[in-house]
Amino acid sequence: MSLKGKKIAILMEGDWYEPEIWYYRLRFAEEGAEVLFLTRMWGQSALTFLGHEFRAPFEVRDSFEGMDDEMLRSFSAVIVPAGMVADRLRYTEDIDKLPPAVEFLKRAFAEKTIIKGIICHGLWLAAPVPELVRGRRLVVHNNLLGDARNMGAEYVNEDVVVDGDLVTARSGGHCHLFARKIIELLQ
Repeated sequence: MSLKGKKIAILMEGDWYEPEIWYYRLRFAEEGAEVLFLTRMWGQSALTFLGHEFRAPFEVRDSFEGMDDEMLRSFSAVIVPAGMVADRLRYTEDIDKLPPAVEFLKRAFAEKTIIKGIICHGLWLAAPVPELVRGRRLVVHNNLLGDARNMGAEYVNEDVVVDGDLVTARSGGHCHLFARKIIELLQ
């Protein structure tokens, strides 16, 4: 139980990649971490999101909206998963304002004690705030190579890349390597 007392936030939305999310829920808990799945609640007390591959339902009851700095700092890691989660979370009603999930990610990046994990298409969530990854070493899904370069990031052709408090991984299929690295960094 090497992560006892640690909290890990995983952002959620529809079209999540089931093998990845199921793996995190079990693997981080196996190490003793408290795992919370956070989303934009849209005024609801709970939302159920369907997965991408099997259309499996996943209920989320916790939100990043309105989270104060003290609560944010209670997390040891914040993970932006693969699939279409980041694309759905970067929706905003007002194009002159950052989406709430992007604001949350920006606040997490400001906290150097929090490990930020971005895997596969998760980089989409940082697109409105490219300064978060500009000049940083990372890996993304091959389809996002142009996005990473346009954001000013330094692409590294490895399955998992660590740049300080940022851990990135190539695809949802690399979630076991990604989780292992995050666990190592949090121990």
